[in-house]
Amino acid sequence: MTKLGPIEKIYEAYSAIADGRVTVADTSAEVKSSNGAKTYTVTWEENTYTSNDSASYWHGYPGYPIIAVLMTQGKVTLDREVAALFSGINWTEMNQQYKRDYSAVVEHIIKERDYDSTPIHAAAEKVQGELQELNVMVKRGKLRPPKG
Repeated sequence: MTKLGPIEKIYEAYSAIADGRVTVADTSAEVKSSNGAKTYTVTWEENTYTSNDSASYWHGYPGYPIIAVLMTQGKVTLDREVAALFSGINWTEMNQQYKRDYSAVVEHIIKERDYDSTPIHAAAEKVQGELQELNVMVKRGKLRPPKG
């Protein structure tokens, strides 16, 4: 993968999976946002993935919907125990509260929930390394990102 986004998108992908917000079909998936206001469409053909989430569409790196799909497909590691730790988080609200300081949001969640950060960060770093080595191209989705 040529362009990676913030590692914190991996934690958002964990949440989407833990909360059952990822529905995968043959060549597409729908991923609901953490507050339920938006539904993103991820499609793939061979090693090319598209999504209409803002990160993938506007910035060209895999946003949490693509990462969640790659996890469910087994293309990168899905640590279900770590994913479960991130259930029930309204990322939309938290990212607004922390003015899109994604790292501060993750640290707040870990501290608030009294988690040991070492294995959590190690799991995310492992996925980030796998994403970097993955032979996948991310392209802009055909649909514009949902507003809201």
